[in-house]
Amino acid sequence: MTAHNRADKMCVKCLRTLEDKAYEMPSPLGRLPHCLTCALRYLPLLKKSLIICLIVGTVLTAINQGNFIVEGDFQSAMAWKIPLTYMVPFTVATTGGILNARATVHAHTQP
Repeated sequence: MTAHNRADKMCVKCLRTLEDKAYEMPSPLGRLPHCLTCALRYLPLLKKSLIICLIVGTVLTAINQGNFIVEGDFQSAMAWKIPLTYMVPFTVATTGGILNARATVHAHTQP
């Protein structure tokens, strides 16, 4: 790509030029383009992912480790299993949100 036909879209947060992909995040002004780094830091997305993580992670922890927790039989493996049980739904929700926000940046060509 030359300087004359580069994409003219910029990330609304960090003002980086968006070469191929943009992530359009909703705002009161409409869907605004973000780079991947800024999209991953988009607070409404993180809040939704956190809510999903807390609900799904709690249900999965209850299903998978509930009997040990109720009996008070905390095993050392639970120190990594329980956080991982919460991390997976957070990662899936965030990835889904990012993939749904992905948009192709069309190059602006000059005659």
